[in-house]
Amino acid sequence: MDNRQNDYLADKIKVLEGLEAVRKRPAMYVGSTGPDGLHHLVYEVVDNSVDEAMAGFCDSIQVVVHTDNSVSVTDNGRGIPVDEHATEKVPAVQVVMTKLHAGGKFDDKAYKVAGGLHGVGVSVVNALSAWLEVEISRDGRVWSQRYVRGKPVSLLAPVGKTKKTGTKVTFLADSEIFEATEYSFEVLANRLRELSFLNRGLEITLNDERAEKEARFFYKGGISEFVEYMSRKSAPLHPKPVYLSGEKDMVQLEIALRWTDSYNERIFSFANNINTREGGTHLTGFKAALTRTINNYVAQNMPKLKFLPSGDDVREGLAAVISVRLPQPQFEGQTKMKLGNSEVKGLVEQVVNDQLAIYLEEHPP
Repeated sequence: MDNRQNDYLADKIKVLEGLEAVRKRPAMYVGSTGPDGLHHLVYEVVDNSVDEAMAGFCDSIQVVVHTDNSVSVTDNGRGIPVDEHATEKVPAVQVVMTKLHAGGKFDDKAYKVAGGLHGVGVSVVNALSAWLEVEISRDGRVWSQRYVRGKPVSLLAPVGKTKKTGTKVTFLADSEIFEATEYSFEVLANRLRELSFLNRGLEITLNDERAEKEARFFYKGGISEFVEYMSRKSAPLHPKPVYLSGEKDMVQLEIALRWTDSYNERIFSFANNINTREGGTHLTGFKAALTRTINNYVAQNMPKLKFLPSGDDVREGLAAVISVRLPQPQFEGQTKMKLGNSEVKGLVEQVVNDQLAIYLEEHPP
């Protein structure tokens, strides 16, 4: 026993500095080292650009997959700050690229609402890339810096002049980390289409130089168009999607739903544009309120019906999108699959109870 204790001393305790921890345990940050994790790299960079759009500073994002499977994400936002960080004594962009939990999402003065709240997104992409180049347009200049496996190999330097603003991030996923580094055009297109639906007026283009394919996403109708797209292969039971919305304590809510002749339900839930695939408080509140509101209507207007429909009955053939935007989202895990904010459940229930009840009274068929 004494010998075993002597084998376990202070020299066995390893301290992983900076981005080294990300490279050691990548699945903790991007979910896996398979295709899902690979595509998650693109989503993290795009989410930063979308946060600029939600803040009102960006209306165009371009994603390009190059022939070598490197990816460029370009936006026309404000551009990542390039001035020196007060405590780190390096340019702010280098802090964002190399420090975990560093970014503009922790201070609501820079972003009222953001999906990249954890501040690890683009630094994780940098850590898991064979190389990454960032190009920033702001203050009349174009600035550039290059990184290799998370470490800067050049100083941030001006490389030109411009009247534009924005950020361009180009990276190549590290083949030492990921099982494969080839992207799926369809997988990327599905996510970018979602983001365009969720941010009406935001134009997103996807260009695949490997196969010379291109897609453009731009939707003025927002999530109502999203529901129409989701239910395009089924016959709708009412002409237009039902649209509900509300706001309370800086939490904004949008819901669009439509019943079809399908047997399946399709409900997508989002928080700050993040697809919460495992649901959360917004989805729980929606399902409960939907069943309750339908049953209240049935009880009042169909007294001869002996059995009230169950939740599964109510959601049969339903296509719906729930989108919430909130200043401090509480996600479970860095991959943000589930929303935990308890206050969201009450807002969703209130909006569905009040507004769907009015819609049913006004549209009895």
